Amino acid sequence: MSGLADTLQISAAGMQAQSDRLRVVAENIANADATATTPGGEPYRRKLVIFENVLNKELGMETVKVTKRPYDMSPFDKKFDPSHPAADAQGYVLHSNVNSIVEMMDMREARRGYEANLDVVQVSKAMLSQTIGLLNK
Repeated sequence: MSGLADTLQISAAGMQAQSDRLRVVAENIANADATATTPGGEPYRRKLVIFENVLNKELGMETVKVTKRPYDMSPFDKKFDPSHPAADAQGYVLHSNVNSIVEMMDMREARRGYEANLDVVQVSKAMLSQTIGLLNK
């Protein structure tokens, strides 16, 4: 039965990693329209999520974990808006480097990863229940 319990822990780690990823995607989407607040200032910078395999000593196996949340260093969008309070001397305002379409794709991928791990949990629970049922006969 230890194998099924280990499977549950591995899947739970995957669900946690995808949940963390989804939180970052939500933050990025919420700030997609952010602009600089002062001339020469920077707006919200898109965040990324880096997954790594981490040894779980208790299981003796590797599980996935979010280990870094770096910033996306791609350039900000520049838009001409001389009336904006954060416009530079040339009249340009910096806007966030978040692309909502990319974030939506990341959100769908995180959802699929979460659902796949959830399916593994459900199958493992069913197998565990069936095993217990057989042992009680």
